[in-house]
Amino acid sequence: MSMRSLEDLQVAGSVVIVRVDFNVPLADDGSGGRTITDTGRITAALPTIEYLRDQGAKVLLLAHLGRPKGAVDPASSLAPVATALSGLLGTDVPLATDISQAAQLLGDAANGDVVLLENIRFDPRETSKDPAERAALAAQLAELGDFFVSDGFGVVHREQASVTDLARLLPRAAGRLVQRESEVFTQLLGDPARPYVVILGGSKVSDKLAVIGNLIPRVDRLLIGGGMAFTFLAAQGYSVGDSLLEEDQIPTVEGFLEQAERRGIEVALPVDVVVADRFAADAQVRVVPATEIPDGWMGLDIGPQTAQRYADRIADAGTVVWNGPMGVFEMEPFAAGTRTVAEAMAKAAAMTVVGGGDSAAAIRILGIDESTFDHISTGGGASLEFLEGKELPGLAVLEETA
Repeated sequence: MSMRSLEDLQVAGSVVIVRVDFNVPLADDGSGGRTITDTGRITAALPTIEYLRDQGAKVLLLAHLGRPKGAVDPASSLAPVATALSGLLGTDVPLATDISQAAQLLGDAANGDVVLLENIRFDPRETSKDPAERAALAAQLAELGDFFVSDGFGVVHREQASVTDLARLLPRAAGRLVQRESEVFTQLLGDPARPYVVILGGSKVSDKLAVIGNLIPRVDRLLIGGGMAFTFLAAQGYSVGDSLLEEDQIPTVEGFLEQAERRGIEVALPVDVVVADRFAADAQVRVVPATEIPDGWMGLDIGPQTAQRYADRIADAGTVVWNGPMGVFEMEPFAAGTRTVAEAMAKAAAMTVVGGGDSAAAIRILGIDESTFDHISTGGGASLEFLEGKELPGLAVLEETA
């Protein structure tokens, strides 16, 4: 890998612009404000920020939150992030409302100080499809600093002003997080320890089509759960009641199953399912064989027998990658499948990688010790695209020769 690391930059006394991923989940705090429900992405950026501070740099952080669509939206303000980050770093992190205020704050800052720029997606040029518009924003941002560090793995699959265009204008390097994520996923696509087991869940097969297609030639076992499992069951001719079903994907899924059989790859599907008479935490709930889902009922989790089978297949693996929950884990009656899979991974001797997004959130919500996993990705979409074998623009730019 030819991307430079933090140690390659002489940053003392300079301004380092760091693109981080602070796209954290927010909830109303009951008094008209917004509170962060999971600070995982902020914590993940701390090693890079603290290294740069220790080296005597001034740090300007760029981040987005939500999808404000190029307009100022108070609900997507990074103000709660600035507060949380100030607490985590033990120093005041001011929030600059715009580029000119950021310049002013950096001018007044001492070495080791940190400034956070307000949501970069409030500027429509950040996500513009017009390269000239993105370049214009990137040029303004580049005026603020001496170096660029990419540490927002959750956005490296995007062609955006603060991700790719800015990187081309300054001496650049990967931050601690992006470096670690790149190493782990490169290993997964290269020569992982076997048996190589991939667990795929989440609601839709269509979200994971490319990843399944790229993984089938590489893996030894695919364990399928979540809403997408019902399209697989339907492809085998079973009725799935009112469960989530993408009928238009059945032919594709049939093709995957045939290809896996031809290659001798095990595709494990649920043998039993937790069904409910409606989508609610207080619904009537039953466990039924996956082949006998009653009409009018919907599957909302893998059943206990399936969860145990999956746990057994995780226990003797060499590498395990998990992307997507096994059920609607946010509701207690449908959390057991996801919990069993996560606990099996936590105990496994294998190299264990959690592919960001809902799976990472599930681990934290279910209270499973994060340190028991080898790697928990901070980028759901980016980790999926990496596993699809796609080139990620935000990583490719770091490998370009300046």
